Amino acid sequence: MRVDNLRNIAIIAHVDHGKTTMVDKLLRATDAFRANQQVEDRVLDSNDQERERGITILAKNISIEYKDVKINVIDTPGHADFGGEVERVLRMADGALLLVDAFEGPMPQTRFVLRHAIDTGLKIMIVINKIDRPGANPEKAYNDCLDLMADLGATDDQLEFAMEHVVYASAMNGFARLDPNDGNMDMYPLLDMIIDDMPAPEVDENAPLAMQCVTIDHSNFVGRIGIGRVYSGAIHQGDQILVVKNDGSSATATVKQLFTFDYLGRTECQEVGAGDIAAVVGIDRTDIGDVYTDPENPVELEPIEIDPPTLSIVFEASTSPLVGRDGDIVGARQLKERLFNEAENNVTMKIEELEDKSGVEVSGRGILHLSVLMESMRREGFEFQVGRPRVLFKKDENGNKMEPVEQAVVECPDEYSGKVVEVFGTSGGIMTSMDTSGIVTHLEFKIPTRGIMGLKNRIMNVTHGEGVFYHTFLEYGPYAGEIGNRQNGAMISMTTEKAVAYALGTLQERGQLFVEPGTECYEGMIVGERSKAGDMVVNIARTKNLGNQRSSTSDISVQLVPPRTFSLEEALEYIADDELVEITPKNIRLRKRLLNATDRKKAAVRVMSRKLV
Repeated sequence: MRVDNLRNIAIIAHVDHGKTTMVDKLLRATDAFRANQQVEDRVLDSNDQERERGITILAKNISIEYKDVKINVIDTPGHADFGGEVERVLRMADGALLLVDAFEGPMPQTRFVLRHAIDTGLKIMIVINKIDRPGANPEKAYNDCLDLMADLGATDDQLEFAMEHVVYASAMNGFARLDPNDGNMDMYPLLDMIIDDMPAPEVDENAPLAMQCVTIDHSNFVGRIGIGRVYSGAIHQGDQILVVKNDGSSATATVKQLFTFDYLGRTECQEVGAGDIAAVVGIDRTDIGDVYTDPENPVELEPIEIDPPTLSIVFEASTSPLVGRDGDIVGARQLKERLFNEAENNVTMKIEELEDKSGVEVSGRGILHLSVLMESMRREGFEFQVGRPRVLFKKDENGNKMEPVEQAVVECPDEYSGKVVEVFGTSGGIMTSMDTSGIVTHLEFKIPTRGIMGLKNRIMNVTHGEGVFYHTFLEYGPYAGEIGNRQNGAMISMTTEKAVAYALGTLQERGQLFVEPGTECYEGMIVGERSKAGDMVVNIARTKNLGNQRSSTSDISVQLVPPRTFSLEEALEYIADDELVEITPKNIRLRKRLLNATDRKKAAVRVMSRKLV
C-alpha cells in the first residue's frame, strides 16, 4: 500500500554545492513555513564546525508540507569517517536528490554517499545548482553525474529515472527550472517533481508495528531518543512494545513520548503511522538497530551492523607546565565524565577507561571522526592531551594478524601522477586503477590505514596543491608489515620561556619552525622539525651577546620565515609514538611525552635494552 501523502528523500551533496541554502529556499517556498514567525532564520542547525570544515558531521531530519504532502528531508553526512551515519539513515529514504555545482560537477566527497544510495536502491533525481555562476556548464555537470552513477553500478532503472528527472536551480536566488533558460523564478518545479515523481513509501498500515532505530539523539532530561522509520502499522504514545536487539535478545518497554519532525523542529504527537519518521522516548538503553514491534505479533527486520572502529586515541589530563592558562576544565575526572557522556549520544564511538586509570581510550572511524570530538571539547573549555592515533588490529579465524585497509583515490594533473604513485609506494599502497583523460589522471589505491596518516600533506606537496585526495574504509586485510614513519627529527625546547627572534633566526637554518617570536614555550615542547633524522634540544630564548664593538651588519634585523601551523588533524597525523598533542581552547601544541631530556634518554636506553633481550 502506498502512503501518497508522504515522501522520504535524502540530500546527497557537498556543502559547497549549496545544500543548506537549497533546503532553506524549499522551506520558505511553503505557505505554512512563511506563516510561522517562531521558526529560526537558519536551517538544519548547522554548527560552526560544519561551516568551517565544509562537511555535515551528523545526519539531520526536517520536514516540508506542500500540497498536503509531507516531505521528510534527510541531510546526509558527506565524509567517509561518518559512513556509519550514511548507511543507516538512507534506510529511511525512498529517493534522493543528487545536488551538484553547475561549474564543478560531482565532487569526490559526493561519490561516497552516492554509492550507498545506489546500493540501497533509491530513486535519484539530479539537481544542477548554481547555474547562474560564471563559467557554469550545466550540461557537462549533468553528464558527469550520469557517468558517475554508471561507474558506481547504478541499475538501468536508476539511470533512466535520473535522466528523466533533472532540475536546474540557483538556491541563492531561489529558483528551480526544468530548463536552464525557461525564466522561472521560484522553487515550485522542484517541489512538484518531488511529490509527483518521487516514490511514496510502500507500507502496510494494517500490519503489526515494525519500526527500526537508525540514529540516536540524547537529552539530559529523558535520556536516549530512538529515531527511525515506521515500516508497518502505527506507533502510539503509551504503547507497550517489544524491543528486539541486534543480538536477538528482547524486552518490553512503554512509549513515554512520541515526536514527529515538523519543519526545523519536532512536534509531540499521539500517533505516527507507517511510512513516517518518528522519535521515541522511553526505551531504556536503546541502540542502533533496535526493532520496535508488537509484543503479540513481532515482526523481524534485517539487523543493522555498524562499521567497526579502525582507529583509537588515548585522552589524558594535560600535564603541560602551561596547563590552566587557556581553559577552565583541566581535571582528569571531568575529562572522563565528558567522554562517557559522549558515549551516550555517539554510538559510532567506543569509549573505555584504561586499566591503569591514566586515560580514556576513544575508538572511531577515522582521524576526522575523532578530531571533531576534540574540537567540540576544546570549545567547551577543556584542556587535555592525546597520543598518536593507533590502528586497531584483529585476527582472522586462523590467527593471522589483520589490519584495516582503505581505498584511496587521487585526481591530479597528468604531470604529477608519477610522483603520486611514488608517494603511495613508500606508504604501503598498491595501485588498483589508473585512468588518464589527457588532462587529469584518476588513480585508485589500496593502502593500510596506517599508511594514510600524514599522506594528504605529501600528496598536496607533490601535486603543488592541485591534487584531490580522499579515502574510504574498504576491508580488513593481511598485515602489510612495517611502514616507514616520520624520517625527520624534532627541535625540542630546553627551557620554559618565550621564543626570541634572535634564537629562531639561527634555528631556522637547521629546519622548519613551528613557533614565532613571543610564543610561550616550555621544556619538552616541539618547536620545529629538523632537516635531518634524530631529535635536537634547542634554546629558543637565546639572545645576542652584547659587546663593545659594532660591525656594519650588527643592526640588520632577523628575517624569519613564517612558521608552519597545524590543524588538529594534521597534528595528530604528524606526531610520533613518544609525542603528544596538547589541546587547549586557544592553542594546539606538540610536545614530547617525557618533557625532561634526561628522562627521555633513560627511556630510550630501557627500550634498547628490551630489544637486545
